[in-house]
Amino acid sequence: MSDQTILDADAEALEILTLPLDAWHRDRGARMVEFAGYHMPIQYDGIMAEHLWTREHAGLFDVSHMGQLLLTTTTAGTDVAAAIETVLPGDVKGLGEGRMRYSLLLADDGGILDDLMVTRLPLDHPFGTAGEYFDADAPWATGPAEANTSAAYYMVVNGATKFDDVSYLLDVLGDDVTINMMDDQALLALQGPKAVDVLSALVPGVEALTFMTAGAFEWAGVPLWISRSGYTGEDGYEISVPADQVTAFADALMTNDAVRPIGLGARDSLRLEAGLPLYGHDLTPAITPVMADLGFALSKRRREAADFAGAARILAEREAGPETKRVGLLIEGRQPLREGAGVIGADGAQVGALTSGGFAPTLGAPIAMAYVPLALSRPGTRIEIAQRGKVHTATVTAMPFVPHRYVRAGGK
Repeated sequence: MSDQTILDADAEALEILTLPLDAWHRDRGARMVEFAGYHMPIQYDGIMAEHLWTREHAGLFDVSHMGQLLLTTTTAGTDVAAAIETVLPGDVKGLGEGRMRYSLLLADDGGILDDLMVTRLPLDHPFGTAGEYFDADAPWATGPAEANTSAAYYMVVNGATKFDDVSYLLDVLGDDVTINMMDDQALLALQGPKAVDVLSALVPGVEALTFMTAGAFEWAGVPLWISRSGYTGEDGYEISVPADQVTAFADALMTNDAVRPIGLGARDSLRLEAGLPLYGHDLTPAITPVMADLGFALSKRRREAADFAGAARILAEREAGPETKRVGLLIEGRQPLREGAGVIGADGAQVGALTSGGFAPTLGAPIAMAYVPLALSRPGTRIEIAQRGKVHTATVTAMPFVPHRYVRAGGK
């Protein structure tokens, strides 16, 4: 680990952690910055070039700062899915093996504590099938699959919130659910239209995955857990690989001329074009799923049962409409507007704020996300934004700004 330190609010020294690929990034000329408590690459060849490369070829992202969690049980009769559903508003019980779902970790008042991905693992999943993570020989690890009481779940949470997430989950889920943070696993994302060709050449069979499905694979004897998902709006994969093997695997990917390493800067501009929120900016504990325009994360069964954290508030907002709502904005002119810029109402008072903003390389224009009063949230509405003493004009638009290119089942 690095000996560089930062100071928290209590003036206690906190060590900035290093990723398993830290030296790998530096050897390739990465400009490193502190993010979520880690030294991470923000760019190699420039954000614009890396953004466009990912749109046209295949970009390799190191996302090992994310929290990889394994949720299992060693208690007979414990329904892990039911336990998870107490804090997530999605249909976890209905997930089939190798199926994943975007969901939200909710506080009791319906505020968003994190957004995440949860996947139901097969009983022979690669994360310690008979070892430290999961006892495959337990008597309750057999029986009808539809009972879903012995299933294990893989959850990927945001790096900046992972320790708080685990603490919250432990408090809420109780002793019957075991949570392992898999610090011995690195996580890579390979994104872009060439990703499938690159990865399938090394790991045959991944081409059969479709968006939001996952499975166990192997490369040169190394076990991999691979999902067809990502955070760019492009087709691609996220690959969980043992940390002590990730350098060799990254090198193998880089032998293909279609692949280049991509930093945090382009990751942010790509997700912004895709209309995907960033936790800590577009999502916070003060924001509910309805405010964030993430109603799709509230499954029908869960809405009807109203049995998730904050259900009364969230369902009331869904019925009546929230006071404020996340929207996309097309900014007139060439000046990018940044987080914190104020949305100005008819009387000149601030009525909202930008939560993300920047230049969209694919569009050649500035874009942003903001929370605005419901009355100003309709696409086509023109609004004014104040930044550094200047007033700019923007138009509310539907998101994503750039169409997603996911490969879905049935070609849809």
